[in-house]
Amino acid sequence: MSIEKLFLNKIRIWIILGVIWLGSNFFDRLWLALDKSIPAWDQSNHLNKSLEYFHILTSPEFLNSEWWHNFWKISTKYPPLTYIIGALPQKIFGLGNDQALLSNFLYSFILILSIYSIGKVLFNPKVGLWSAGLSVIFPRLYENRLQFLIDTPLVTFTIASFCCLTMWKYENNRSKKWLWSFVFGIFWGLALLTKQSTMFFLTVPLLWLFISYLWQQKWERIVQLIFSFFTSSLLWFPWYSTNWIYLFSTIRNSNDIPATYEGDPPLNTLDAWTFYWHDLPSAIGFITLLIPLVGLFLYLLERFLKPKHNVSNKKYIESFQWLGVYFFGSYLICSAIFNKDSRYIMPYLPILAIFLGYCLNLWKEKWRFAKWITLVSGILFMTVNLFPVPGIQALSYINSKTTFHPYIGETIPIESIIKTAQETTPNKIINLGVIANTDTINHNNINYYGQLLGSQVYGRELGNKIKYLEQDKKSFEWFLTKTGDKGFTRDHQLNFAKQLDIDPQFKVIKTWNMPDHSLVKLYHRKEESIKVSELNKSINKVILNKINIPNVVSSKFPIPIRYEWLGNWKDLQQGIVLLSWHNKNLNSDKIAWIHDHGIGQGTLWNNNQGKTGFKVIENIAMLPIKDVENGEYTLKGTYYNRVTHESYPINTPNVTLTIKNSSESIPSPELDLSTQLRYASTNLAQGVSGLDMIFSKVSRFNQYDPIQDYLKQTEISLDYRLKENVEDISLDWNYGLILSQVLQENSEKTIESLKQLIKSYQDNPYHYAYLAFVYLYDWQPKKAEIALKFALEKNPDLKEFQLLKGVSLLMQGNVIKGWKHLSPLL
Repeated sequence: MSIEKLFLNKIRIWIILGVIWLGSNFFDRLWLALDKSIPAWDQSNHLNKSLEYFHILTSPEFLNSEWWHNFWKISTKYPPLTYIIGALPQKIFGLGNDQALLSNFLYSFILILSIYSIGKVLFNPKVGLWSAGLSVIFPRLYENRLQFLIDTPLVTFTIASFCCLTMWKYENNRSKKWLWSFVFGIFWGLALLTKQSTMFFLTVPLLWLFISYLWQQKWERIVQLIFSFFTSSLLWFPWYSTNWIYLFSTIRNSNDIPATYEGDPPLNTLDAWTFYWHDLPSAIGFITLLIPLVGLFLYLLERFLKPKHNVSNKKYIESFQWLGVYFFGSYLICSAIFNKDSRYIMPYLPILAIFLGYCLNLWKEKWRFAKWITLVSGILFMTVNLFPVPGIQALSYINSKTTFHPYIGETIPIESIIKTAQETTPNKIINLGVIANTDTINHNNINYYGQLLGSQVYGRELGNKIKYLEQDKKSFEWFLTKTGDKGFTRDHQLNFAKQLDIDPQFKVIKTWNMPDHSLVKLYHRKEESIKVSELNKSINKVILNKINIPNVVSSKFPIPIRYEWLGNWKDLQQGIVLLSWHNKNLNSDKIAWIHDHGIGQGTLWNNNQGKTGFKVIENIAMLPIKDVENGEYTLKGTYYNRVTHESYPINTPNVTLTIKNSSESIPSPELDLSTQLRYASTNLAQGVSGLDMIFSKVSRFNQYDPIQDYLKQTEISLDYRLKENVEDISLDWNYGLILSQVLQENSEKTIESLKQLIKSYQDNPYHYAYLAFVYLYDWQPKKAEIALKFALEKNPDLKEFQLLKGVSLLMQGNVIKGWKHLSPLL
């Protein structure tokens, strides 16, 4: 073939690939332009993560290690590449679902090119082109392209990785082999930075190659695979090393729990192993599957002329073998996972497209029209599936039994809900307890639109257990309910919603009619825990203007208290108040208990920078950490600015609180979250049994404070006290500080606090175990082993201590000794 003809053929190939790429994206953008739906649960959650990366990338600090730590911490469940890439087009075209989905232009380009390249290398360019064309008309793939989910980028980078691995496998030039091993490492790293499940699809091909080359003693090939791994680790290691502790809970939360909830077939049944087989016609389309397979069948019956390179060709047999390693390996691994979902196995569909592309090209001579019938019918079925074309909708059910039409009905009033809440309390962060749990109204999309419209409104889910409802009622000041379709809303939550209409503590702010003729109601607490009002004067320093407390109370129960703070907005918003109660009749310097917290409990929304004087009223409750003696108590206070670090004494009103422990409890609001955290932290002294109680409580605390500012409030106040009140240090303060730092994943500060705790309180072996655990989290296994020696000396038989020691040995590379240590425990 002449150079000119070869050049023209390459141009022709690129034009065809460009048409496939632009055509598929044209369908996507047209669908999105018509669609007026609200992103559902997962979509909203992923979009919200992309917003968080959008904001942190607005002011990058690439040379700051703490910035990188916070960067990787934004997404603890899933690796963040999808969110990072989704944030980039929003930087240019504005915020929103459709803008984030512009990232599909990149994904489809990489995917189409990868599929073509695999088809070309294994078979020929014609197979590569038809394979790429088939992939864009697979219903499962184009339906997921229209939603902001992790699955599309996962498919893209998994197939791109397999493409690079294939190119490397079939490359003969030595220098190019090293180049492809490097490129494979890059895409492998990107795939692992997209989702961990990429290894469901790459593990078997990698093991196949590794064992084959080991058997053939091709040592350079094995070294190149190892080189690819280390290259990939440069991309994925920072996120995994920061969030590895969450991977254990992610496995359970994404597998066992949803599988049980959804009623997926157990692994000891045939249905579990044929689930994805039965799903295949819906995933790729019945016609798209049938015609290529008929072509293969007729070819095997020798009804077609033999192609120049036929199925019996050695190279083609090896190509089918290589595709089969990927296809059947991924099928078996995904089938062996309890949780089944049609999206989870999507990265094997492009490989099937290559096989079908080959089969389609078996239709030769007078039968070649079958190829075009397949392509044209696939495009027709895609059009009918995606758009409500009158008169031919039945065609969609012939091919894939589903439709995925854009929603073109009345607008869902979610933006109106957010704006109504903002207008009601314009100066506070709004935390909505969302009882509705449907695809149109749920806590995730309320949260997402709240962030889109100013980051003032957050949506949170009610507790899924009845025992949480009473605490939810006290802790949420806003509720959102929906009649009609209950979606995934539980019965006890629906009963709670019905009671809000007659509950004297709440009032309906507004009601909206939904397109499905249901009603959405927004409720607000009549007596707010935090009230904000503007003053007509400026105030230089924060003042505690009034304090209202009962005359006689018991220290065994929550004590209602009302603070009235005056100050300029910035000082109030940034202020932590350290409030100490002292026995009036004893040494006035000795602290009986504390009630430290952020002014407004961290809910003051940062939108009043140009204004000065404000009044903040807090209707909250306090509780001494332990019983205090009967007597009269007075208040002393200190103001601390968390930003400027300025501090000064607060002039407190002359009030006296009488403690009489024989008194009965009196009605009170919910305790502020800083007090609740300090109270819960005392369970650290009990070890594992105490941790279970702590984390069950913290999971609810995080629902009530959507930005987890209570952790920062607690850390700042207790750190200040432990440095300033050297002669009056309480063990409870140490526990509170450590717990607040652990929950913020600040390993460096936690280690220092634990060392200080051990200096003062050396007898509790759990203190050493906590230090060892944080060392392990921070990838310092040798120091963890040293800390564990003290814990094991005090309690050598405790299983958890032995488990930590085994992990520390493994992390130090002592695999044999570590496994011997762990195997009896496991």
